[in-house]
Amino acid sequence: VNRVSPAGRLFGNCLSQHFFNVSVTLVHAEFNGVILGDSSKTDVLPDGTANYNFTTSFECSPDGPNSLDDIVQKPVLLTVIEVLQRDQKQKEKTVPLGQAVVDLLPLLQGQCSFKVSAPLYAVPTSPLESLHPEAKGGLEVTVCTKEPLLSAAQLSNGNLLSVTLEAAYSLPEAFAATGPLQNYMACLQVPAAGEKEFSLLFKNGILKLAGEKEPLPRPKKWPLANIMAPGALNIPNSFIVGGPYEDEDGELNKREDKEFRIQAESTKRIVWDMERRCYLDPAAVHRVVGRSHPRIITVRSVSQSLALRFQGDEDKQIFFHGVAYVNMVPLLCPGVKQIRGAFRVFTYQDSEVFEKTKSQHSVLRDLRTQLSLSKEGSWTPGISTPLSRAVPSKTRKEDKEKITKDKDSNRRVRALDSTTLREQCLSSQQYVEAGTFLVMEIKLDKALVPKRLREELTRRCVKQMIPPRPPLPPRTAGAKKAVEDYHNHITSIAVAILSEYHELFGKQLPDQGAIDHQTLEEQKRQLNFELNSSGKYFAFKEQLKYAVVKIVREKYLKTTAFETQEQFQSFLSELYVYLMDEMHIALNQVGRNLTASPAPLSRTTEEQLWLFAREAEVNKDYKLASLYHQQVKEPLFFPYWLDYGAFCLLLEETTKAQECFQQALSLDPHHIQSLLLCGIVAVMLEHYEEAEIFFEDACCLEPSSIVAWTLSGLFYELQNNNIQAEMAFREAKKLLQAQIAQERSIPEAAEGEEGKKHISAGCVRSPSPGPGECLPGNTGKTRRCPSISKEGARSSTHFLAAPSPVSGLSRPPCTIFMKAVEFLMKVNAIQFVHRALAHELLSLQGGPSCAYYLALAQTYLLKEDLSKCEECLCEAIRIDYMNPNVWAQKGHLCYLKRDFGEAKECYERTINFVEDAADMHFVYLRLGSIYLEEKEYGRAKQTYLLACKNSASCLTWLGVGIACYRLEEMVEAEDALSEANALSNTNAEVWGYLALICLQGGRQLEAEQCYKYTVKVCVSALLWGRQGRQHVGCR
Repeated sequence: VNRVSPAGRLFGNCLSQHFFNVSVTLVHAEFNGVILGDSSKTDVLPDGTANYNFTTSFECSPDGPNSLDDIVQKPVLLTVIEVLQRDQKQKEKTVPLGQAVVDLLPLLQGQCSFKVSAPLYAVPTSPLESLHPEAKGGLEVTVCTKEPLLSAAQLSNGNLLSVTLEAAYSLPEAFAATGPLQNYMACLQVPAAGEKEFSLLFKNGILKLAGEKEPLPRPKKWPLANIMAPGALNIPNSFIVGGPYEDEDGELNKREDKEFRIQAESTKRIVWDMERRCYLDPAAVHRVVGRSHPRIITVRSVSQSLALRFQGDEDKQIFFHGVAYVNMVPLLCPGVKQIRGAFRVFTYQDSEVFEKTKSQHSVLRDLRTQLSLSKEGSWTPGISTPLSRAVPSKTRKEDKEKITKDKDSNRRVRALDSTTLREQCLSSQQYVEAGTFLVMEIKLDKALVPKRLREELTRRCVKQMIPPRPPLPPRTAGAKKAVEDYHNHITSIAVAILSEYHELFGKQLPDQGAIDHQTLEEQKRQLNFELNSSGKYFAFKEQLKYAVVKIVREKYLKTTAFETQEQFQSFLSELYVYLMDEMHIALNQVGRNLTASPAPLSRTTEEQLWLFAREAEVNKDYKLASLYHQQVKEPLFFPYWLDYGAFCLLLEETTKAQECFQQALSLDPHHIQSLLLCGIVAVMLEHYEEAEIFFEDACCLEPSSIVAWTLSGLFYELQNNNIQAEMAFREAKKLLQAQIAQERSIPEAAEGEEGKKHISAGCVRSPSPGPGECLPGNTGKTRRCPSISKEGARSSTHFLAAPSPVSGLSRPPCTIFMKAVEFLMKVNAIQFVHRALAHELLSLQGGPSCAYYLALAQTYLLKEDLSKCEECLCEAIRIDYMNPNVWAQKGHLCYLKRDFGEAKECYERTINFVEDAADMHFVYLRLGSIYLEEKEYGRAKQTYLLACKNSASCLTWLGVGIACYRLEEMVEAEDALSEANALSNTNAEVWGYLALICLQGGRQLEAEQCYKYTVKVCVSALLWGRQGRQHVGCR
């Protein structure tokens, strides 16, 4: 129980200037229909102020009369009353001057004390009404509590929900301003503590005839019925601002609906403009998160004259009973705190409502008692008076009598005759015929799913993100390079001729003396004959031709035909002399110990080569992927052999995969993964005796490996050895139970420290172990690649996502079969995956999990069965709406189906989650390519820079370069493309854009060189690039 104490003093400008010379006033305070007290009578000072020093309080408790829901949606009502002094024989007369309201919402936002200046609104017919609004003054009020109303856990994990019902448009013709007064009401249920539902009731809608549209912005109103001053109904600093129809979240937001919306908003309508609030405790928040079916808002029209009596069954006729379905799923998108839109009203039918919302009956059925007590609810601003509550005892007694009568009458509600029911159905059907719709807004104080706060990378220079590299060795170019190439060719040809001479005549040693001239001439004649007859002379001449052409072009700059024969002969003479001179220079250096320049160090690491291979796999360019895999396995370190073996399994080259796994096992005979993989390929090749040996060795070497025992059980089951299979499965389950028990015994302090990264106002996601944590034999030898995920070791699989954790307060226990699936998916062992998934489906009592459907979708995607893949992903989304891996996988599916709009939405949602998906690299690549296609170059640059920051590759820097080129940021474009070229110099698109940039800068020679390289690699690279744009794409 806590006590709230509002206190304050009045201020204003000459409040009594239209009254008597000396005015006496007091303040009347009430909250939640209960009078808190009156201040003492206070004289108004000459400056128009009055100091009341009035303090009052009321108790607030979850179970008491003033709960948190009352605090959040009901203000403190303060009425300023003037006391007119009369003669002693006459009683004092009081005149209400104005009213002010104090919103207590800050108390549920963590504040224990706050001060507010509440404007004073004039009561109709009071002297204050004739004053200028700025001269009406206000009340200075301080509100404080002894202790915070919410604990730290409630404040961080709870939430505040506000629902604003604006209006109902396109009403049926039966809605008329004439006839008996009608009370138009609507009700929406939201989760409360436990399994209860809290009803937000909107009453007293105002029927307005055709005319001008409602103004924007306009203030929202309190759901109160005891306010005399119409201005006090407006909630301070809370307005309905509207917006374009296309940006709304509900229905009727298409371009073809615009004309209908505009016309409907200018015709007959019911206006509420009322905001209702509700506090959601952590349990209620997670019920909102876990509830996938839509909320319903029930609409009814009640005859006002009947509602005032509401005593007999014949009076309880509620017509126009409709229902609107509000889809709250958009609130589960990362960072979304508000939805607003139009929602169609349909005929209320119990069966349809139950099918869509699982609600057994109408929302208003539980509120019959509250609706029957509508005598106080039938109010008109400025008529009802709160002072009538000063004698509450009689009213409460009458209320109790009414409640008793209503309970008796409720028993006879079911006795409505068929004629009445038929009339109600016909009246409700008119909503559909008229196309009635509600406009409402649902707003949260904090997003249910937090949004990732991303670094603004576009503000950083591209050059700052490029890692430093050692300078390239100096290289000659132009004429000097052409002459050096000519020298090298002369030297190589001379060495080849010398070797021919040695084969014919043997080596001449120095101590054998000089050879006479005649012998030399004879050897020369024989050597010439041998070279000509064997064709080697022609080969040497062709080899030298290219070097001569380069000298002509680079040194003499001759690229066009000669005009006369004399010029041609003169040039040939000059060229011959020059070539002979350079030939002698080169021959004089033959035999000298010339040291060759060292080869430049490789600029790519093993992790980068593995990433390039994975990109090629996703592009389905398996030849290039094989080339990268062969480069990355050169160090003869067993993880690289495992990667290459998994790639061979992807291509269904089982024999080659077996060779790779056996090579890895020869490097480390005690490596559990290698043993298991050798056993798997042995089963595929039907070498069952070898497979049994491998699985038994794995279980003996690592008896605590859950995956090893599970795979052994699957193997024994394949051999119809049910006893051994059951023993292996039982051992795996025992180990899993022990692992779960150990995880639960982790100190709460460690869990709290980790929870700070995942706990949000509306959602708590369990931290997920990396893929390497679930693999057997992970003794630290497996390398980790930063290119895929920050959470675990990288995997070498074609699939685009790995089984992911589920969301919610508690993580369902992982089964032994899903742990096996997680390992098998990484190595593309699809045959064992299907067996493990079949066991998973049979072992689950509550139905398949999100991880099950996600793994099954990946297998269908591998088979290119997109329709079944989509079905599995829909089920995964239904189970775990906030799993980033599911949305990433759905984005990939839509991308392959060339539904780029849907793919873009899925990718954007994926990157907004706080937790990364397993394959963020390809999410960034494909999202960036979509932005480039839609000419959103700024967003494309930002997305590709994020990819470069996480895992740079040629394609990521190429995307940055293209985006910068389109933004006319030529310096950064050249830096990015140069980095892309350094990572892979065989991409024709990189060379092409470099040529364009050189042309833009007027560097003709460099542009020509880049163009030549583009042509050189275009035959293969353009084909690869075309495939790449289809799957990963940068354009």
